[in-house]
Amino acid sequence: MANTAAATPPLLRRVNAGKLLGVLSTAGVMTGTGLIEATGLTRATVHAVCNDLIAMGWVVELDPGHDAPGTPVGRPSRRFEFNSQAGYVLGIDVGAAKTTVLLSDLRGETVAKTGRSFQTVKTPAEQTQVVNEAVLEVLREAGVTDAEVLAAGVGVAAPVDREGNILSDDEFWRRFDAGLTTRLTELHGWPVLLENDANLAALGEHWRGEARDVHDLVVLLAGERFGSGLMDSGRLLHGSRGGAGEMVYLKLVEGVGDTAGIARTAREQGAKALADPAVETSLRKLTGDGAVTAELVFAAAADGDKVAVGILQQIAGRTARVLATLGILFNPELIVIGGAVATAAKALLPEIEKQLATFTTTPPRVAVSSLGDTIVSVGAVRHALNYVEQHALDLQLNCRG
Repeated sequence: MANTAAATPPLLRRVNAGKLLGVLSTAGVMTGTGLIEATGLTRATVHAVCNDLIAMGWVVELDPGHDAPGTPVGRPSRRFEFNSQAGYVLGIDVGAAKTTVLLSDLRGETVAKTGRSFQTVKTPAEQTQVVNEAVLEVLREAGVTDAEVLAAGVGVAAPVDREGNILSDDEFWRRFDAGLTTRLTELHGWPVLLENDANLAALGEHWRGEARDVHDLVVLLAGERFGSGLMDSGRLLHGSRGGAGEMVYLKLVEGVGDTAGIARTAREQGAKALADPAVETSLRKLTGDGAVTAELVFAAAADGDKVAVGILQQIAGRTARVLATLGILFNPELIVIGGAVATAAKALLPEIEKQLATFTTTPPRVAVSSLGDTIVSVGAVRHALNYVEQHALDLQLNCRG
């Protein structure tokens, strides 16, 4: 007869603690009665486990409340609240041009934010130093110590598998494996969780952006190059080695041809127009002696410049083809356009939607992200919070609350 491991009292206590913590972490103040109703646990179990969580620092007990009118007079209800100050997490976006770092409490509320440019960075070690300086800045601004940080999520523009490893058998992607996560852990002691930037953007949108309550989702980062994060039934898609959603296939798509994003295409097409002295465009005045930027192309188009309007129409058609391929392959409910050009991309939506309907009979809804330059770092915060929630009962707290 096979031996079957029994559910021992300590194991049951742990399971029940995780259940209560999951409820409290997403709720406000709750009474013991409310927790009984939410979890199905007995009153004795709820109070015993809450006492454990209070002792560990995850939960605080508030002054007793008064029962609702009409209920029997008796002892006031115990009231419990998740201790969002029990620790902090970091969300770090390591982009091509800069890093953005968020420090958040355990409800995901931003405590501090900073950004640093990679303009003078030449080596992976220098990049790590810039990221670490940004981390130190947000910790210093918030008065938070390393011991109070429970985890950090980090986003990079490379395929990352389910275990947090960058695809290493491709020379191009190996360049992104700069040892950042190992170095940050060595310097600070907390776990650093690596993930693809577009995947984190999908987590961020699903949690705090345009895709709340949407479980079949694509987020398209559309700045310098296209990258997509995919969510199916509320779970990220990684593929066997982290390559799900990679956009290299666009080289094979007629009318697209490469992975250049909206910002890069606008800049390059604007520069091409200015290179022809016969072309009349207000971009010449807007750029002066400087280089053309995507922002200037969008600004000129908003003022009615025909050349700039033509560039944006071309970009809208190209982007519609990209969205159509994603819509056909993954059949999402919603595609969110994010990245540095998200705000400006609102002007493209009518034309994108018009052309999208000609490429597929089941076009997804299209929206523009409202998270701005924090889209990846917000997702990185969510990634770190997922880790904390999963390992909560094994973490040592150095809490204030």
